Amino acid sequence: MRFPKALLTLLLLVVRPGIVTGKETVPSSTLSPANIILITIDTARADRMGFLGSKRGLTPHLDGLASRSMVFTRAYAQVPLTTPSHASLLTGTYPQFNNVEELGASLPASLPYLPAILHEHGYQTAASIGSIVLDASSKQAPGFNRGFDSYDAHFHQRKPGEDRYHSMERRAQEVESRAVDWLQHRESQPFFLWMHFYDPHDPYDPPEPFKSKYASQPYDGEIAYVDWAIGSLLHTLQTQGLYDNAVIVVAADHGEAFGEHGEERHGVFLYDETVHVPLLLKLPARFAGVKVSAGTRVEQRVALVDVAPTLLEVAGITAPSEMQGQSLLPLVSEAMGETNPAIPKKQKSADRPVYSESTYARSFGWAALSSWRAGKYLYIEAPRPELYDQSVDPKSTQNLATNSKAVADTLQSQLTGFRAKTSSTSKLKTELDPIQAEKLRALGYMVSDNTASGPAKAGEIDPKDKVEVANRFHRSAVDFEEDRYDDGIAILRDLLRMEPDMPGIYLELGRALVHQGRFEEAVPIFRTAIQKATESATAHYELGMALVKTRHWEAALPEARLAVAYNSNSAQLHFFLGVVELHLKHVPEATRELEASLKIDPDHFAANLKYGEMLFLEGHPDAALPMLNHAAQLDPESAEAHRYLADTYEQLGESRQAVQEREKAAAAKDQPNE
Repeated sequence: MRFPKALLTLLLLVVRPGIVTGKETVPSSTLSPANIILITIDTARADRMGFLGSKRGLTPHLDGLASRSMVFTRAYAQVPLTTPSHASLLTGTYPQFNNVEELGASLPASLPYLPAILHEHGYQTAASIGSIVLDASSKQAPGFNRGFDSYDAHFHQRKPGEDRYHSMERRAQEVESRAVDWLQHRESQPFFLWMHFYDPHDPYDPPEPFKSKYASQPYDGEIAYVDWAIGSLLHTLQTQGLYDNAVIVVAADHGEAFGEHGEERHGVFLYDETVHVPLLLKLPARFAGVKVSAGTRVEQRVALVDVAPTLLEVAGITAPSEMQGQSLLPLVSEAMGETNPAIPKKQKSADRPVYSESTYARSFGWAALSSWRAGKYLYIEAPRPELYDQSVDPKSTQNLATNSKAVADTLQSQLTGFRAKTSSTSKLKTELDPIQAEKLRALGYMVSDNTASGPAKAGEIDPKDKVEVANRFHRSAVDFEEDRYDDGIAILRDLLRMEPDMPGIYLELGRALVHQGRFEEAVPIFRTAIQKATESATAHYELGMALVKTRHWEAALPEARLAVAYNSNSAQLHFFLGVVELHLKHVPEATRELEASLKIDPDHFAANLKYGEMLFLEGHPDAALPMLNHAAQLDPESAEAHRYLADTYEQLGESRQAVQEREKAAAAKDQPNE
């Protein structure tokens, strides 16, 4: 699809030198590729945006930006979860193609990736990330840092006494501040800057004055706070002369539910509350002659998967053929042509259908869901299919699937055909490392080893019938995050009375008991989890850990071996098995497992430390030295790493280095991770 010649000429003027405009040739020295700024707001409902009709007054700065932008009133996410949604947005591919369908999944290097493509074409690239959920360095979003000169996302699990804003996430002001700092020190080449604001994700805890102003509606306070931070960024861009000629995209990765259809928060369902998202695009000021950025509204349905090919087209770069989204510029020019005589009028394009999915329900043992928005209908593929006529039922409350079976069957056929056409020929299994899983649980998500895949099948549990279980589980996770362990344990015990066959609940209960030091109580809970999910690497690992805590090392060994057998790609599982083997004085076996751990993850701190300790104690200080040095580099606050380094240097006759390491060990002795 091509857009009108008048707009095409103006677009090329932005990105290509020496363009003839009809009256004069603009010298190439005055032109350069447009700077691109991508802002993603986590968990932001479309109905909280003033530019989309909200009367709450939460977004004055975004509303001001929207008045200079193209506003897409019907934009939809492909997945109502952070990592998969951003994968579709940044690769221009659907989840069934990119295989990033779950939290913690790795972004394959073979995928087209907007930051990498821009970097290859001369852009300086940076990201300022708001949460551990998108942290590539902590293995929560492997591969997302590809193509970035700077990927600022260094988070860690919350330690005792730490607040979440110095560990698991950053407030919007810090995300904005780090981005501005990068802007001030960047090189002169064109840049791509991505900012991810996590604040609207629960727990809802805006800073003052938003905390007091929105005390009864803290979620709204988070939206207002992020808007304020974005306003600060826009002011900086204006004062630095970067605003007018920048391309700015603002999008939410997904929305949030507050009890609609029974869901609290997000992840399971595909209704508008969690899938309809705000999306706006500000084009450079040199388009202003045809009022490109004058608040034009595009009413056709669009998807986040369309963002990457759109930005590449704006940058004058041909989108790779693997990208499955469609550029939004034809819709932009069409919308402008309705009101601007400089743009040739064109027959209005038909609404684009939009596909979305969520496999998150499989973590609970339920069916995955897929949706197809086409024409006036929302169709949801589920064990009990759903069909809504959104022209008269915008809140999707009247399921017409039974009474309008022909329509439902037609939409099901379209969905099935689209998924088949857009799916990858190879499916990658996501096997979470226990450390990854722990971090996701701290964000409130259920994590399991459920390996079922594909669309909903007959006989599977429909999430509509069980959503209250997901709600209660999330409440327990919030209790644990806020150190209300007795309350969280009570919720889980109540859930087990409702769902006695759900292994994930047993695992969470066992972990909570371990956290409280109730190891003997946890052991039978984990054994029951294994009975419910025999091949769960996680369950065997957790049981093995509990047995170690009760000093039953011999009993822990087979559990550790089974954990590795069921997930051989986990550095943490190999490390744990190596520790157990070493404790039982199986040195060759321990060596094999520690080396396997480091082969998978050379930066695994504990594996480097333990292997270095073992080599030192076995009388090989020269071999131990690089391991211990690397461990100390990975965690400079580890007293144990510095102590063993000191002993190693001592044995090697390097007394000056030994003294330095002992001083570092003494300074680090009170660190919580010791």
